[in-house]
Amino acid sequence: MITENKPELLAPCGSMESLTAALKAGCDAVYFGGRLFSARQNAENFSHENILEAVSLCHRRGVRLYQAINIAVFDSELPALADEIKFACEAGVDGLIIQDRAVEKIVRDSCPTMPIHASTQMTLHFSDGVLWASEHGYSRVVLSRELSRDIIRKLSTLGVETEIFVHGALCMSVSGQCFLSAMIGSRSANRGLCAGACRLPFSSADKSAGKPKDKYALSLKDLTLIDDAEELKSIGASSLKIEGRMKRPEYVSAATGEFRAALDGSDYDYDLLRSAFSRSGFTDGYFSGRRDSSMFGARSYEDVTDMTASLTQIHEKYKSEYQRFSLSMTLTVRRGENSILKATDGTETVTITGTIPQEAINRPLSVEAAVSQLGKLGGTLYRAGEITAEIEPGLMLPLSELNSLRRQAVEALDNLRQERLTVRKPFTPANYLHEITKKPKKPVSYWVSVENLSQLEKIDCERVIIPLSLANEYISSGRDPKKAIVTPPRFTLHSEKVEADLVKAKSLGFESAMATNSGYVRMLPRLGFGAIGGFGLNITNSLSAHEYERDGLTALTLSFELKTSQLSSIRTTVPKGAVLYGKLPLMVMANCPIKAETGCKACSHTLTDRTGTTFPVNCHMLGGYDYNELLNSKTLYLPDKQSYFDIDFGVLMFTDESPEEVRAVLEDYRAGVSRRDGKAFTNGLYFRGVI
Repeated sequence: MITENKPELLAPCGSMESLTAALKAGCDAVYFGGRLFSARQNAENFSHENILEAVSLCHRRGVRLYQAINIAVFDSELPALADEIKFACEAGVDGLIIQDRAVEKIVRDSCPTMPIHASTQMTLHFSDGVLWASEHGYSRVVLSRELSRDIIRKLSTLGVETEIFVHGALCMSVSGQCFLSAMIGSRSANRGLCAGACRLPFSSADKSAGKPKDKYALSLKDLTLIDDAEELKSIGASSLKIEGRMKRPEYVSAATGEFRAALDGSDYDYDLLRSAFSRSGFTDGYFSGRRDSSMFGARSYEDVTDMTASLTQIHEKYKSEYQRFSLSMTLTVRRGENSILKATDGTETVTITGTIPQEAINRPLSVEAAVSQLGKLGGTLYRAGEITAEIEPGLMLPLSELNSLRRQAVEALDNLRQERLTVRKPFTPANYLHEITKKPKKPVSYWVSVENLSQLEKIDCERVIIPLSLANEYISSGRDPKKAIVTPPRFTLHSEKVEADLVKAKSLGFESAMATNSGYVRMLPRLGFGAIGGFGLNITNSLSAHEYERDGLTALTLSFELKTSQLSSIRTTVPKGAVLYGKLPLMVMANCPIKAETGCKACSHTLTDRTGTTFPVNCHMLGGYDYNELLNSKTLYLPDKQSYFDIDFGVLMFTDESPEEVRAVLEDYRAGVSRRDGKAFTNGLYFRGVI
């Protein structure tokens, strides 16, 4: 059910201290990671003992808590993954935020009552993606950060909860599609160990000594939508998410508390929010639809000093317990009878029995004094609601007794709430993956992916992969559409146009298309295509592969973050393949860094980092496809190492190569011989892997 007009305020917790900060600042829910399988492995994170304590602390306050089990998982880790899910289910966690479909399968088979939320790492950003998640049992979809208010409003009407980011860091790459950190230093963003390489100097303009100087072409300002709080309450999103599990508790306090005030219609302190953490200020660029240079910014010395100066103010402002509930009480004091306090928080009601009142010697207990004393709720979760008292004249009840009655009532209500909200879900282990007979190894077939059709002129190969935008030209050249696989854009803000282009391609005779994200897993079969899983699905284990097979994918391209041994061990019943050649795409970018820095007319199609290394930028903005790709500086090339791969097909990705180069590379792979200067090439991650 979609919450209307009162979205959940969701706070980040990277430690128990941050959890306490979020609770005191007034969050409705928190998300955290365990010591394993969390996309923020460098946060302190939560031990199993911490999780049990967090469940208690949150549920006493009526706060929901979601565990992020949201990294790509290897086959060797599946038993430990099942154990982590089992603990979360039995501990009473309210939901799991997931990226890897292995989690989906384990939950479905062993604990179907556990809600699962599709992480932003799943790159769901158009209607088919949201509907795909809903049809697969996801109760919530965390939408990509790059969406405008109109798209969010539309996607929030599809019958499944949506969650949107409203504050915190913005990655340059669309989440789930960044491999920069992995390729540079084996620290995978999909494994929770992103090194933040995009925050280092990059430039397309400064060529002095081949290195950028104080330019940060891949660094975006932090997001805040706090000025849009009223609109956020009606946009349809069920949850408003603050990023920041890696940040200190004071940041969590300030971000949560100021958003709490804004959503409640109270004054908020924008300057305090900025001083708690920003990168030269904030942006709302994606939400407002202004994808331009104003979105870019880096952390400055002033940002750091502002944060230091604000810590005392933040501590003082959020030192007390947030009073979440209105507490109504009725006190009854009669001669010869035990005093009675009846209390309710609007959901639960308790009755507390006290002592028998005494006859007053000097000053009898008045109604006014009793109401005043019972209303002293500082340090509790409650603010005073309606408080009444019925006191027979001439009786005395010590103020200490009233305090005791109030304390007992508060504790009883807290306990009832915790008991009601802590739902421990039974977990039944299952055989998650039935044995799949290992297929006999066959010669690898080569699928050639090109950016322009001239690259096909001098070759003949088993399959060709072309951009969807070249479908008409491909047919006009007289080529066979049944041999081709069309690839829709990896990211789009205009899915209706993409669907129309796919319908046209189908009418031209194309039968196969590449599912570059889970939205296409639904869209392509719906339009009559045979869908092939692309590397952007981040398939890193047999369970995930199995789930995509159940969706009807006819072949699967596995993640290029796998080592050859990991890749070869993945069991499938459909053909599996891997990217074997090309400048690997390291980022999908919805905001062009070159356009922001120099403008399109001066486009160099490259970015240079602080070491002088040049990275090509592949532009897909033409035709309304809304994104660019940052490519690796070196080309993946390993024709003489194919014996390490147990796969059915290899994808050779060509970007700027000439027809002659395409032919030469294909011949190298068919011969299994390296005939190029190795200095300009890389083995990728296939032999060193990621952590």
